[in-house]
Amino acid sequence: MRSLKNQILILLLGSLVLLAASFLGVLGWYMKDRVVAAANIKAQTDLATCGEIIDKTYPGSWSVQDGNLYKGPTKISLNNDLVDHLSGLTGDTVTLFLGEKRVATTARGSNGERAIGTKISDNVAQTVLKNGQTYIGEADVVGQWYHTGYVPLRAENGTIVGIFYVGISHAYEQEIMTRSLITMGELGLALTILVALLTWFFIQRVIIHPLHNITLGTRDLATGHLTQKIKVSGAKEIGELEDAFNQMVEQIQSLTGKINRSSGSNPGNDPTETQLAQGSTAMTEQDVQFNGTTEKEPPSLLNTAGDIGEEGLPKGLNEATFGQIVQFLQANRRPLSAEEVAEGVKLTRVTVRHYLEFLEQQGVLKSEQKYGTVGRPVKLFIPV
Repeated sequence: MRSLKNQILILLLGSLVLLAASFLGVLGWYMKDRVVAAANIKAQTDLATCGEIIDKTYPGSWSVQDGNLYKGPTKISLNNDLVDHLSGLTGDTVTLFLGEKRVATTARGSNGERAIGTKISDNVAQTVLKNGQTYIGEADVVGQWYHTGYVPLRAENGTIVGIFYVGISHAYEQEIMTRSLITMGELGLALTILVALLTWFFIQRVIIHPLHNITLGTRDLATGHLTQKIKVSGAKEIGELEDAFNQMVEQIQSLTGKINRSSGSNPGNDPTETQLAQGSTAMTEQDVQFNGTTEKEPPSLLNTAGDIGEEGLPKGLNEATFGQIVQFLQANRRPLSAEEVAEGVKLTRVTVRHYLEFLEQQGVLKSEQKYGTVGRPVKLFIPV
């Protein structure tokens, strides 16, 4: 069964992923129109920039001579160097038209050759050649759709003799959208990780840790430690659970007190003393026979703890819990903190510390302070 913390994290991360996917979908739809607008602005800008370059490079007016397009004295028809240069500057396809026909272009047909002699689409011809207006928008260019800009070329007398064109491939639109979505996706991923870490810290501190302390307190009750109340900090509901638990402890303490007072009037019928007397005989010293002589087994943590058990435990310490802690210490014969022992026997640190300090008083354990670079020193209990 998954832990509460993992279930909350999975729910949160799933919600964040769904939210991010929805956000990217809406962003992509929203950006599509914005990218088209950006492509149209680029077409207008490139038309103006290329027009200035042509005017400075080839001074003079546009004209038609012997069926060819001229700019001043320079022949523009089949001047592929000019359109290639402008295309390299802008990244667009560039074309010069004489009337409706392409006379210099970077656009290529299906055979891979320059589309010299092909005609402009009818709707563009109507807008630019007949109406004398600039056309900005999508158009079919040699069988492919582009974001385009067309401007009429006028002779010195104002007659429209041709068209200058720039075209932006749809790949430009896709590139802008892809780059933007990747950037937003990376930002969303970073935010998702940050939110997940903050949520994990919040859940650990406000929910999981208080519930863990309440669980340990419940185990203390199960082993007979009825004097230990718990103190946790967390959400309102966790606080209510703490109050309910502590009220239960108080009620059990009151009931235990009444039982003890009743048993005190009849000490011969005290079942607790009978159980302790029976338990004290469970652990005895073992003799080892060596070369005909009887020697005591070298003292160990279990033997010494057995002796202590025989003498009886102080009030408030439980024999079963005492044996559990001794067994853990015997299995882990190394310096241990109260927190490590508490984690090993599944009890609270405060409860375990009472037993460790008692064993220290009996000489079974010794303690020393371990100083770290950060935080308070840790008290370690070491088997003697």
